[in-house]
Amino acid sequence: MNIMPTEFDGVLVVEPGRFGDGRGFFSETYNRRQWAEAGIDADFVQDNQSLSAARGTVRGMHWQAPPHAQAKLIRVTRGAILDVVVDIRRGSPTFGRHLAVELSAENWRQLFIPAGFAHGFCTLTENVEAIYKVDAYYAPEAEGGFLWNDPALGIAWPVAAEAAALSAKDRALPAFGAARIPDFTQGGRERR
Repeated sequence: MNIMPTEFDGVLVVEPGRFGDGRGFFSETYNRRQWAEAGIDADFVQDNQSLSAARGTVRGMHWQAPPHAQAKLIRVTRGAILDVVVDIRRGSPTFGRHLAVELSAENWRQLFIPAGFAHGFCTLTENVEAIYKVDAYYAPEAEGGFLWNDPALGIAWPVAAEAAALSAKDRALPAFGAARIPDFTQGGRERR
């Protein structure tokens, strides 16, 4: 397993090994011991899976507020996505900046996102299956988000706004500057 840091403190690109032969392949996609040796202390408690049928489906930008803040490990088992995170940790030198990483069944990369980042993705193919491990249970009362294509963020999404497939909930999210972003330094579980 290759774990690569990014310019954002705590956000990691992970490349699990994949061993194949004529029958297919085998991959160890998560190993708690290896994560601990790398200094990552996330204790995953829930696995989520989504299927997005249409190319150009956008899910995001979302977070859960402390004390229900979530770290996530995202991977794609079918198709491809542009996975995007925005740093929402006030006081962080990268606050309000974003990182975009292509995750696909072909490149087999994963993205580890600590608490304090808004997360979303856009499907690059049809019939995309994404799996995310999270280290806090879903808490609807702690949900937050902002508009995925707010021009203030400068995210180069691979789909035009009028062509994006979005939920009504995501269409109604406020702009980044109007979002009620919580304080991730108070009342949340400490994470690396």
